[in-house]
Amino acid sequence: MNHYDFTFAGATLRALGSGALWWPDHGLLCVSDLHLGKSERVARRGGQALPPYETRDTLYRLAADLAQTDARQVICLGDSFDDGAAAASLPTPERLEIVKLQAGRHWVWIEGNHDPGPMDLGGTHLHDITVGPLTFRHIASHTPTGEVSGHYHPKATVHTRGRRITRPAFLVDDHRLILPAYGTYTGGLRSTNDALAGLMGTNARAILTGPAPVCIPMPS
Repeated sequence: MNHYDFTFAGATLRALGSGALWWPDHGLLCVSDLHLGKSERVARRGGQALPPYETRDTLYRLAADLAQTDARQVICLGDSFDDGAAAASLPTPERLEIVKLQAGRHWVWIEGNHDPGPMDLGGTHLHDITVGPLTFRHIASHTPTGEVSGHYHPKATVHTRGRRITRPAFLVDDHRLILPAYGTYTGGLRSTNDALAGLMGTNARAILTGPAPVCIPMPS
């Protein structure tokens, strides 16, 4: 399992190369911004046709992370679906795959700005949830303490061996942890963007995802 271990708000966490967050002490896997059904939503609204496999690919990668960690709890940190209609129109095989992944696990859907209401897909639907010292919500608050959020799809750039590599990234400082987007068709917002630079503290770090996660001072 490719990962980077770090401590946040007293919790020992693991940033997986896939973009998932693993909390071994609680058997808890957290993923953010799956945006399932994005290709269907784009086509429905008259956008450019995208290959209709992103939901299957995202769920396949999530299944692999669940198998590797044997997670007992799962928190999907909002924008799990690209909109309500995309959730309602998920093909039967993908719906059955979600049911399979939920089996035997405490599964929480956190409300996002794309999916603000409950979905008929099992699990518990909440605005936020606190587990030990950490509070999980979709969008970062103004006064965070041990806050884990998503929404911004952060990415960061590192220069290594004469190459410039940009990847989705976890952003973490003393009070706030922002997860990268997990979904296959999700874009990203550079950590140098004012929205992210204004949220994170001066000591913030970026943990780049990929085959060999690496931690760097957050570019800002």
